[in-house]
Order: sequence, then structure tokens, then C-alpha cells
Amino acid sequence: MFHDYYLPQSVPEALEILAKHNGQAAIIAGGTDILLDIHEGKKAFSALVDISRIPKLHSIQEENGFLRLGAAVTHSQANRSTLVQAAAPVLAEACGKVGSLQIRNIATLVGNVVNAQPAADAAVALAALGAKAVIEDGKVCREVLVEDLYADLGKCKVDNTKEIITALLVPTLKKRQGSSFVRLDQRKALALPMLNVAAVVQLDEQGDRFEWARIIMAPVGPGPVRGLDGEALLRGAVVDHDTIVQAAKAAVMHANPRSSALRGSREYRVGVLPVLVKRALEAAVMQAKKV
Repeated sequence: MFHDYYLPQSVPEALEILAKHNGQAAIIAGGTDILLDIHEGKKAFSALVDISRIPKLHSIQEENGFLRLGAAVTHSQANRSTLVQAAAPVLAEACGKVGSLQIRNIATLVGNVVNAQPAADAAVALAALGAKAVIEDGKVCREVLVEDLYADLGKCKVDNTKEIITALLVPTLKKRQGSSFVRLDQRKALALPMLNVAAVVQLDEQGDRFEWARIIMAPVGPGPVRGLDGEALLRGAVVDHDTIVQAAKAAVMHANPRSSALRGSREYRVGVLPVLVKRALEAAVMQAKKV
């Protein structure tokens, strides 16, 4: 268990507390994952640094073609935000799928990333959008693609005993761009997804060809996995049923799901994944043609 609990009023203050504890204190915002890990003995810290009282970390703002979501923004907040709904609908949709309403009201998007679980809905949508994490350690501030933050299963490259993800920078959808999120689960509340897929596409001016696409699948690897072969096939290709089907089949070549008592066998998930990718691409194309 932890002995001290801090409520800093600024990011510099939070970083100062972390430094004083020399790796024995950790950042907390929503706490839905880290508190459970501490209770179960999976993690141990002498102190927790709660950043949920820092006002600027609760904000959602649009600036220079990006949405800036603070580290304390919850899934419910993102799901209900008119800014997110308009500029990054796939993220709003994914945030609405997470757990129960109670969890969505507490759990943060940044926590979804830092916890580094490969099936995390919000992280899959963020990766599809090409979102970046803003990371501060008191000396430097750097930006890293969300998809590049996964060191291994359940391990994030951000050390929350020394540094803080203060914000997420999410590119806003532009003209002729569309996005979609598809989730396969066993029941509607609390269950982790058996599979989830997010897709973002850019069509040409006529809406007849793909300029590019991003396909993200999970949990089929240690983190959200890009369907790079499918993306390559779509680049410059005609927008039609056969192209999308072939791209979906190509995308899943990068997937490596494990058999799981909770999520189903590897064979079942490999078999159904192309269908989900196809649905996500079709929905993203439909949205792009409306923009």
C-alpha cells in the first residue's frame, strides 16, 4: 500500500513530488487500473500523485488542426464533447464503448494509454487518428505517437514515476476523411472486447479513390496493431467492394491474437477479424463521402 497521497495544483508541482520520491511515487488521475493493481499486490508505491485537481488537464480545446485533450479528460467527457464528436468522431464512439458508465465517468484517456492494455478502446481510436502524447519530465517536453508508446504487453514506454503525459494531440478530420470504430464483445457492459478495429480513410476529390488509410486492430499483439499491408493496398486504389475486401484480408496478416478463455480462440478471432476490418472501412468511406 501507499503511505502518502498528494494533490498538486500544477504540473511542475506534480513533477517535483515525483522527483523527491525517486521512483517510489506514481501518477494517478482516474485510478481505475492502478488502484486495483496496488490492491492486488501487482504494483507498490510509497506515494500517489493525483493530478485530477490540475484545472488545465481537464480541458478539451481545438488548436491548429488538432484537438488537445488534457491528461485528466475522462471517457465520458470525450464521448459527450461536441468538439470531439465533430472533429474526431471515431474517438467519441470508442470512448462510449469503454466499460460501464461509472468507469467512463472516472477513467481517463491518458490512463487508457499508460496502462498499455492492447484492447483499450480509446487507445485503438487514438492510434488510428495518428494521435500523439505530450510527455513532460520537468526538463524537456516531447511528443510521441500513441502507437509507439507500447513497450510490451501491459508495459508503456512512459515511466509514470518520473514523467507525465500532460495531453493528447489528436488530428481533426478534414474534408473527404472518414472514420469508424467496430467492437466485438460478448456482452454490452464491463467486458473487454474480443476484438476491436478503428479505421480512418482519406478519399480523393471525386470520392472515387483512396488517398490513404489507417487500420488499427486489437487485441492482436502487445499493443494496437496497424494493418500495414491493407493500408498499402488501399493507397491510390478504387473505392469499391472488392478493393475493401482484399484490403481487409491483407490487413489481418499483421494480426497475431492468442487463444483466450475470455476472448475466444485464435482461430475464431483470425477468422472474424477481416469482417470487422471490412465493416470499419466501409463505414469510414461512407462518412468520408458525407464530409
